Parts: sequence; structure tokens; C-alpha cells
Amino acid sequence: MMLVYQGDAQERQAALSEEERKQVYADYQGINEMPGVTSVPPLGLAQNATTVRVEGGRTLTTDGPFVGMKEAVGSVFVLEADDLDAAIEVAARVPAARYGGAVEIRPSEVYW
Repeated sequence: MMLVYQGDAQERQAALSEEERKQVYADYQGINEMPGVTSVPPLGLAQNATTVRVEGGRTLTTDGPFVGMKEAVGSVFVLEADDLDAAIEVAARVPAARYGGAVEIRPSEVYW
């Protein structure tokens, strides 16, 4: 799994020229079209999130993400890679990684 954290990337990308923004979109599209990559529908903005917890049998909700806004996940990709190096190569192509965000790579695991 590749979890994309936007960080400052969206603000920095907004300041790019139209041509540079088109390249960012093309980079994301290229990743979406790579063999072994499955994207999920775009996530909404972190400020529109609702976090749910259950404490003492009561359901509690709070507005916003569980983590700070800069740490909120902006998108997710499922990646089939031969090894960690191959996954890192794909993660390095994610525009958010070069514009102030980060990409976290985690192996998928079955816990049950």
C-alpha cells in the first residue's frame, strides 16, 4: 500500500504554472496506468473528514482527521511490487513526494 500524505504539496502545486500543474496531473495519471497499480477514488479534503471512536460503548464523532492536517492521508494506491526497492521507485514518482508531502509504503497483511 502507498499512502500519500500531501503535507504542503497542494499549496506548493497551486503556485505552479499551468504547464507545471498539467505535468503533475500527468504524473499521477501515469502512476494510475502503471501495471500493478490500483488506485482508489480520490479522498475528500481532510478538513471534511469525520473521525469515529467508541468509548465505553458510546459512539463519539469529531470533525476532521484523527491526525493533524499535514499528516492526513490524501490518497491511496495499491501497488503490486516485487520488492521494497521497486515500491520505492514508484513512490518516488508521486508528485506529492517532491512538493512537500510524503509517501508511506506498507506491506499489506492479514491479521485475522
